[in-house]
Parts: sequence; C-alpha cells; structure tokens
Amino acid sequence: MSIKIRKATLSDLDRIAEIESICFPEAEAATRNSIEKRIKAYKETFLVAEKDGRIIGFINGCVTKQRKITDDLYSSTALHDDSMPCQMVFGIDLIPEEQHKGYATMLMNEYIKRAKKSGKKLITLNCKEYLIGFYQKFGYKCEGVSASEHGGTRWYDMTLYLDESAEKRETAEKQSD
Repeated sequence: MSIKIRKATLSDLDRIAEIESICFPEAEAATRNSIEKRIKAYKETFLVAEKDGRIIGFINGCVTKQRKITDDLYSSTALHDDSMPCQMVFGIDLIPEEQHKGYATMLMNEYIKRAKKSGKKLITLNCKEYLIGFYQKFGYKCEGVSASEHGGTRWYDMTLYLDESAEKRETAEKQSD
C-alpha cells in the first residue's frame, strides 16, 4: 500500500466530484462546476490523496485576506489570492472505506506543512460540532458558532495559528472590542 499526496489536476475532476457527492449531503456538497473552478484557481491548496494510484480523498481551500470563511467563498474563487496570509479549508473528504485509517490526518498534516512553508499566518475552517475534537488534535482552536449558514447547517469556526504574533494580535483585537 502506497499513499501519495499531490496537487489536484483537471484530470482528477470526475473522481473528486464523485467523492464530494459521497461525503457531503447535496445541500453542502460542492458542485462539479465549483470543483473545477477550485482546481483551476487553488493550484497550491487543492491536494488529493492517492492509494495505490487511485484517488481516495482530498483537501481544498482558498487563500484570502479574510480570517473567517463566509458563504460566498464556497461558490466563488474571486477572492482567492495565493499572496494573502489566511488559508481556508473548505473540505477534507475521504471515501467511506478509507476513513478512520489516518489518511485525513495525513492530508491535513501535508496541508499545514505547505501553508507554513508558504508563509501563511493561519488556517481556518468550519466544521460540525462532532468534528471539533478531531481538528483540535492539530492545534485548531474553536472560536464558537460560525456566521456561515452554508447548506443550512450549524458550523463552528476553527482556527490554527501558524504564526504566534498573529494569534497574539487576534487575542488583543478581541479584548479591545
């Protein structure tokens, strides 16, 4: 068994769209068209995991100056800019038969490693309540219920500070509000 994590390409589109439709309810899942736009735009932040040459999962998100995910980011790549300091995670998907084997951890660790290497200040994501503990294992901090209403679901904002000074600034700003 061999796991390879690499950047997504357009030739992966059909398989990625299939996995997305398996992993998320229709109201929350990205459309094939949206996934295609993301692959084209998120050249550095759309990764796939291959097991023995077959894609079993992926992680993706944009890079922006925003520090929280807003619903418009799910449907548009317009605010993506690789030079900005804040990286997002829109989804981490694994086919059901490959879940709970450490592959999501591998994807997230690689995503974090690449974000650090490219000088990002933080990574943010929205998750359902039952996943908060999973993301906390990577150092993400739960910042409460998200303003996002994507898919009609209650989401929680999670932030991983990659730069100590960014976390200190955030804390100071919250205290001054």
